[in-house]
Amino acid sequence: MKTLTSAALLALGLVLGGCAPAMGQPSSDVLLTFSTVGDSREDPTTEGLNAQNRLWLQNTRAWTRIMTEANAQGSKALFFNGDMIMGYTTDRATLDRQYAFWRGMTATLMEQGTYVVPVPGNHETQEKGTDAAGKGFKLARPGNEDAWRANMGDLILDQTRFAALTSLNATHFDPANTPAIGGADTITTDQKQLTYSFDVGPIHFAVINTDAVGWDSHAPVAWLGADFAAAKARGQTRFFVFGHKPAYTYKYNDKVAPGGIDTDPANQAAFWDVIEQYGATSFAGHEHIYHAMQPRKDQGGKAWEVIVGSGGSPFEAKPGDSTTPVDRYYAWATVQVMKDGRVHIRTYGFDETFGKTKMLASWDL
Repeated sequence: MKTLTSAALLALGLVLGGCAPAMGQPSSDVLLTFSTVGDSREDPTTEGLNAQNRLWLQNTRAWTRIMTEANAQGSKALFFNGDMIMGYTTDRATLDRQYAFWRGMTATLMEQGTYVVPVPGNHETQEKGTDAAGKGFKLARPGNEDAWRANMGDLILDQTRFAALTSLNATHFDPANTPAIGGADTITTDQKQLTYSFDVGPIHFAVINTDAVGWDSHAPVAWLGADFAAAKARGQTRFFVFGHKPAYTYKYNDKVAPGGIDTDPANQAAFWDVIEQYGATSFAGHEHIYHAMQPRKDQGGKAWEVIVGSGGSPFEAKPGDSTTPVDRYYAWATVQVMKDGRVHIRTYGFDETFGKTKMLASWDL
């Protein structure tokens, strides 16, 4: 597994950064600029929350700054990789209230010209509780999937508004193109607007629900493989996947256990086989941290996983847990897809004191 240290990432950024157009500067060579991040929700147990964030359970300062800077970088779309709300409840009034606050924040971003593409996370789809035997559980619930559609469905996908904001058409979006109930992906509920895909020019975007009812912490691999095959057959050449839980948990120290799709090694391997086969890039959240790696680099793999669960939720790495400073940064990725097919990825972040934003890394696909 190939992982870049912060020093290596900075060096790489200095070498490759000059190859890409400046962020925020118009360039006739750029087809689409988009950003991605996840996990802006706060936790009610966090000490020191101000009154607003304790009430709405949202890191309003970090999330607002990320939105503002991503928009200033010229991003026409922002894929948010789940855990936008605290959730973890089946109480619909609570879910609707938390969604409403987050949607209110993102409405300004939309009006400034950046289309928000939502990705479901476990805090949206799951209930957290204790069973009769006193054992804790986190399980996706049908009512939570319904609440997601009710609160996010208008964004998935408003092709007219997408075109108005990006000056590009989102094509081949079919709400019925989703994993089948009872099929190979062990799906038990309707996944409409939870797992979906669409094209923009030669780009294919796929959003996956990594916590479907009855299949928590898994990727819908069979659906993704078929979806990618269909996209390639119609001429798509660039593939991006957005899911909440990562395929490879970032182990910033030797005590970190698998916490994503890697809790099922067979599903993890099958998922990454598809990513490598199509030269895709996988963006994830869940871990409240930033990390970029090529998991199969040592075996000749070229695909990247970029974890950007660093949108404002309590940092995964507590003070002293990691020797890498950027592990406690609020961070996001901004991607430029060029008209000639090249792709430039840059990651940015700022520390917990809300100091100056830094470019953390830059590389080409």
